Amino acid sequence: MADLKKYQVTEARIIKMENLCGTIYDVTVENEYLAQASRCGQFVHIDCGEQFVLRRPISICEVTDSGIRFIFDVRGKGTKVLSEKQVGDTLDILGPLGNGFTPSDKKSLLLGGGIGVYPLFELAKQTKTCDVALGFRSKDLVTLEDEFKKQCDNLYIATDDGSYGFHGNALQAVKEKLESGAYEAVYACGPLPMLKALKTITDNLGIFCEISMEERMGCGIGACLCCNIKVEDDGEEGFKHLHVCKDGPVFNAKEVQF
Repeated sequence: MADLKKYQVTEARIIKMENLCGTIYDVTVENEYLAQASRCGQFVHIDCGEQFVLRRPISICEVTDSGIRFIFDVRGKGTKVLSEKQVGDTLDILGPLGNGFTPSDKKSLLLGGGIGVYPLFELAKQTKTCDVALGFRSKDLVTLEDEFKKQCDNLYIATDDGSYGFHGNALQAVKEKLESGAYEAVYACGPLPMLKALKTITDNLGIFCEISMEERMGCGIGACLCCNIKVEDDGEEGFKHLHVCKDGPVFNAKEVQF
């Protein structure tokens, strides 16, 4: 059972609320505790209203001087209500939660796909030297391009339909450069097939790789046990179950069993 005493619920005031494109919303909230305690790769659990039993988990995009920034896609009734909030409104936030990325001073590659793009922005800010590859479904969904350009050495954009940048996903866009040995560390968040393919490549190359896993969450603190994944273990079965919310969402790719 999770120790509820170590998790903090805070009230954070919305100071920016912007519709980036389609159903993608960019929110910045003000709260001193969140500004001080949040790390790249962590997430928050947001109360979207008393009509919803469960909070909604959303990754932290950026840690600001006065709070945090997060970007989300409207995928259900809860996030639809969240998208209708206004500047000045207050959000009930549990967090920051989970274990985040470990930034490196080595030449790094950051890979993001879909909503997995956004958890990488704070990491890019904290990584000494990096290339970034971002994948989107189409040109009209490309976001944060200019912001990422300011934080990396090279930025590669890929779209599933080929309407902008490389035709394919983020990994395919830089696969040749990755396999050439250009990077000493890799970080990724995005669709499961991309993460699985990335694990195979980095395992073969023997280079450090961290991946942020996305699973459906209930409690966000390891109490409901629904967001479990398999990781390698020395026991008889060869694996054990860990929970994305409490033990992750970031894991060493070498340990994850897909």
